[in-house]
Amino acid sequence: MNFQASILWRKRVTAIASEYPDVELSHMYVDNAAMQLVRDPKQFDTIVTNNIFGDILSDEASMITGSIGMLPSASLGESGPGLFEPIHGSAPDIAGQDKANPLATVLSVAMLLKYGLGEENAAKRIEAAVLDTLSRGYRTGDIYSAGNVCTFFLLYIFSVHFHFLVEA
Repeated sequence: MNFQASILWRKRVTAIASEYPDVELSHMYVDNAAMQLVRDPKQFDTIVTNNIFGDILSDEASMITGSIGMLPSASLGESGPGLFEPIHGSAPDIAGQDKANPLATVLSVAMLLKYGLGEENAAKRIEAAVLDTLSRGYRTGDIYSAGNVCTFFLLYIFSVHFHFLVEA
């Protein structure tokens, strides 16, 4: 990102922030933001940044949860439902190996329901299903504890919790 674009970005964010006086705005250089994210991640509610820095910071933040496979994301605009996807890529290098963590995808669906379709109760049920599944000890290889690996825990979530999505 060139310097002029960075200045424009800062000016625009500052101008928009003045319309929301109840929201605290602070500016950080990306190296400090990266350090602060590791040191005290709870200080951040939202991070607004350009694509390249956002990609770097989101990968770093994913390790706070234990895996890049845990984080959903949303790109929201004023006029539409938005774009909802895991922060990670498609992971073709592990395709067919029963290693992928589906949590980011499942939680991205919850974000779609909440922010894109206004179905907050459905989103809360999905989030509760994920927490319940994790509390029962189901894990994928990237977040497992010894002797407790089950990549197929998504089946459990769907079979026990998601039936409400298809009920008439």
